[in-house]
Amino acid sequence: MTEELLEPRRRPTQDRSQKKFDELLRVARRLLIDVGFESFTCEEVAHRAGLPIGTLYQFFANKYVIVCELDRQDAVDVREQVRELTAQLPTLDWPALVNQVVDRMAAMWVADPSRRAVWHAVQSTPATRATATVIERDLAASVARTLAPLTPGTPRERRTIIAEVLVHVVYSMLNFSVRDGQEHAEAVTELKRLLGAYLHAAESTT
Repeated sequence: MTEELLEPRRRPTQDRSQKKFDELLRVARRLLIDVGFESFTCEEVAHRAGLPIGTLYQFFANKYVIVCELDRQDAVDVREQVRELTAQLPTLDWPALVNQVVDRMAAMWVADPSRRAVWHAVQSTPATRATATVIERDLAASVARTLAPLTPGTPRERRTIIAEVLVHVVYSMLNFSVRDGQEHAEAVTELKRLLGAYLHAAESTT
């Protein structure tokens, strides 16, 4: 059975509603770090945001929808980083592009520990995992378009799966890199080596 994707009940159309929507997500991100997903509640989000619980429920049916929306926010940020770097094309070759993307994303993960918390939260149920998969594939589609001018001889279908592998591996490794006791810089260096070897092998077998 196909899982229903988790989306907000409605999205704001006015500035006032947008401010409330954004504040609820900002508070939710902080709460997720403070208490973890098991203890995370919609009631506490509304309380910390200083808003009635009814206002929260106008936008979000439950906490699972909230964390999926946080995951979307994170993907938008990553997509913007990739977009900025693609402005340098075609002067960059793909190894340089990948290294710069990894550096940018690694800095984001260090600066914002909620990214790892969100990533773990969306693994919690079949519906959150299904929603996260769609978000990840949308991000991978952007990466595939970025790779197109760098890999002109690669068929579109193969470029798509390469991009999906890249996104999944990068997300997994960056979350590994910021876990307690892990040496972040070493993990990022290994991630670059892994991606470089993978892309070289993928390009050579096209």
